[in-house]
Amino acid sequence: MSKHLTVKVFYKVNYGYIPSTISGDLEELDAYVLGVDTPINTFNGVCIAIIHRLNEDDDKLIVVPPGMNFSNEEIRNFVNFQEQFFQFEIWR
Repeated sequence: MSKHLTVKVFYKVNYGYIPSTISGDLEELDAYVLGVDTPINTFNGVCIAIIHRLNEDDDKLIVVPPGMNFSNEEIRNFVNFQEQFFQFEIWR
């Protein structure tokens, strides 16, 4: 969990990108890191799912520590704060 720098908002997930990649939106491929509740600068993990936005060309990887897994419902609960304004599917 991390805290926003200027407002009192706590994020349930770490959010970042995969360097040297290009996604459909022509930016680096985004990733949500689940299962790590402290802020991180870098992370090596396992991709267990992809958030596919139905109305944008911008997918997000769901990455977790090795050996950890989450159900689709748990993933939705974690990413809801960031994804609540988008229609999306979880691909496995």
